[in-house]
Amino acid sequence: MVYPAKYSALNALALTDEAKRTLTRVVRVAFPHPQIPDGPYERMTEKIVAEAENSTWFRMALTQGLLTLDSLSEERFVDLPDEAALNVLKRIADLEFFGFVRRTTVLHFYDDHEVWEALGYEGESFSKGGYLHRGFDDLDWLPDPRVEESEEELPECGRLGYAVVTAAPKEGWNLDQQGASETTEQPFSDLFKGSDVVEPGETA
Repeated sequence: MVYPAKYSALNALALTDEAKRTLTRVVRVAFPHPQIPDGPYERMTEKIVAEAENSTWFRMALTQGLLTLDSLSEERFVDLPDEAALNVLKRIADLEFFGFVRRTTVLHFYDDHEVWEALGYEGESFSKGGYLHRGFDDLDWLPDPRVEESEEELPECGRLGYAVVTAAPKEGWNLDQQGASETTEQPFSDLFKGSDVVEPGETA
């Protein structure tokens, strides 16, 4: 394992343009959205770098992780096709480097308004009067809902293993785990009401 104290240069993270391109490629392969342009991915790279500045450990993990990627294949990571690049990421999925990139991206990538637009999300609705009269059902990437009754027959589940009560019990009935049975006893008094007077052998 490499420690920052031994490699002090890792304490100052200054990624080259090539390293940032590699990191952007990592984010795109890990979170593939063909309809999203490069801008949000590049901004996500800058966000990851900024987050790493707050921790020496993450600066070290990020630097080492990017250096390691190119050694896991015969080509540079940025030049790999999507499937090959994904296989490389699967090999490092348990490393702290990739965990940091994944966590940071999940928290911030989908806050980008350009990502919202690409995915068809219009943002919060309160300031715009809500969705009810503003096209809450205008999504064109979901199938149309089925509004007519289905003609499919419901499967037969068989008889239940217990009796089903079809009406409320009469006053004075005692319900227990075995079912309903009538009793001539008066309904129970309020057990939680209590009393100020305690008779011998009784509880309040």
